[in-house]
Amino acid sequence: MRLLSRVQDGLLALLALIGALAVIALMLHVVTDVAMRNLTNTPIPATYEIVTHYYMISLAFIPLAWVERGGGMVQVEVIEPFLGPRALSWSDRLVALISTVIYGALAWFTWLTALKNFDTGVFVMAQNIPVATWPAYFLLPLGFFLAALTTAIRMFQPTREVEQ
Repeated sequence: MRLLSRVQDGLLALLALIGALAVIALMLHVVTDVAMRNLTNTPIPATYEIVTHYYMISLAFIPLAWVERGGGMVQVEVIEPFLGPRALSWSDRLVALISTVIYGALAWFTWLTALKNFDTGVFVMAQNIPVATWPAYFLLPLGFFLAALTTAIRMFQPTREVEQ
């Protein structure tokens, strides 16, 4: 289990790096576009489409696993004050199981959508320039799969241990 946790931590560090690079790329892209539009009247083509279809999707869905690792997503706090340590541990495991099933289903269905969009070559037109958007559809199943993996590990290694 320690090896799995180390692999998970490595993947989450990689996700944090990807997220940081995406934020920096987003800022540089938008600042460059605004500067070029105002200084030379030649904006970067398809900035809006690239920002909405790539940067925003990656910033919204890739960090799901990182947020789950920190316990920042799904928590059952309504009945926690009434539960003992053992019941809290089982509650955490049940929430992790339900989250894993939901994230797994989301990963599967978004994977099918990504494959369909890959086959058809989905794109948007931006100033008469076709911008391929099908690669961005693969970011969703990646984010959901890593979140499912994180919650599955949490089922067997809950954040709260039962006091003996």
